[in-house]
Amino acid sequence: MTRKQPSETNRPGRIRRLWGEAVAYTELVWRLGRETELMHRAMGFAALGFLTLVPLLILVAAADPASGEGFAKWLGQGLGVSADSQQEIQELFGRPGQALQRTTAFGLAALAVFGLTFGSAVQTGYERVWELSTARWHTMWRHVVWLAVLVVFLVIFVNTPVTSRSTLELVFGTIGDVIGTFLFFWWSQRLLLAGRVRWQALFPGAVATAVGLLGLRAFSAIVFSPLIASSAVTYGPFGTVLVIQSWLVGVGFVVYGGALVGRLYYQRQIEYRLRHAPAGEGQEDGGGPAEPRL
Repeated sequence: MTRKQPSETNRPGRIRRLWGEAVAYTELVWRLGRETELMHRAMGFAALGFLTLVPLLILVAAADPASGEGFAKWLGQGLGVSADSQQEIQELFGRPGQALQRTTAFGLAALAVFGLTFGSAVQTGYERVWELSTARWHTMWRHVVWLAVLVVFLVIFVNTPVTSRSTLELVFGTIGDVIGTFLFFWWSQRLLLAGRVRWQALFPGAVATAVGLLGLRAFSAIVFSPLIASSAVTYGPFGTVLVIQSWLVGVGFVVYGGALVGRLYYQRQIEYRLRHAPAGEGQEDGGGPAEPRL
């Protein structure tokens, strides 16, 4: 009679243990998401993003000769919309060439204020995720730097060929976009948190955010693209605005949710290493703040 291997004997128990850990981890993410007011912050991200990024990118698109199609092209590429929905977005924002002519000094001042507020809101969201105190007022220069780099990142993003007939260009364009998104949000967390969390701890959150935004783009191509066309017929330009706002809420949810998932993953890794560390060890080396508590 053959004897069962230990791996075969313990397989059902291992599956039950992994399933239990997955359920517990999901419940923990849900609880912390409610404590950090994840949806509320995502809606604030969408509101401030619409007030800040939309006018700012319209101006950049009008000033950039290479972006002749204007902001509508940028937003449509981010949403992954079809040609019909792209036309609705184009009609909503009009011709970008008129933006520079009609921009006033007051409009630029208001845009600067909203831009700083937007950076501050993103920083506050990251601070809640990591349970850190509010940064001091003299760190506001970080908001200016972050907003400037964000604009540069979006300019590069919209010129990446993610929609091409060539499969090879599509694959390499998507990979480049994911890598660029990962690097930007990895750096963003470090900058906005004023270096209070180590690069190693921020790595999983940046990965989760980049993958989540890629999934959001695929979801947008399936859901938001036809929704823009139907909403434009039913509600006119206001329907297109509602869909774009809903998409921005999704972006904010992924940005904050990705950071939260990354923090929990890193914390679990620390706990695992502490449990399996030899006797007399278990203290992390210097180079960062104390590990965030759950």
